[in-house]
Amino acid sequence: MTETERILEQVKLLGARYYKLTGKPLGVTGEVGEYEVAKALNLTLSEARQAGYDAVGVDGRKVQIKARVVPEGKNTGGQRVGSIRLSHEWDTVALVILTPSFDVTGIYEADRAAIEAELKKPGSRARNERGALAINQFIRASKKQ
Repeated sequence: MTETERILEQVKLLGARYYKLTGKPLGVTGEVGEYEVAKALNLTLSEARQAGYDAVGVDGRKVQIKARVVPEGKNTGGQRVGSIRLSHEWDTVALVILTPSFDVTGIYEADRAAIEAELKKPGSRARNERGALAINQFIRASKKQ
């Protein structure tokens, strides 16, 4: 295990403890999500602040990674995936669903064409203007990994 992996394992424990105490996330969901998706899908994480994508696959695909904590037994009802910008460079988007203890409950990956089709559907200002899909919409457009 690398030093980064050891640190992230500690962060997961601290984040889970903080959530238990306060009922609020610690603010490390994105970093933990990137780590978990990269490990599960054999991706190499990109440099910090890389616009558009967070990791690259062995096949060269550029993957944007989104992460959401969903308490066990709760549905994803009104939760949304973070902003997905079509103007940025990326090939797929991966969404990891985590428990408040940062255990992975699912990883879903959708290609650019599927996400573009969802984002361009008429009807929702949040979706059309901000690129924010509901988690359920994203899952329907993706494949579970």
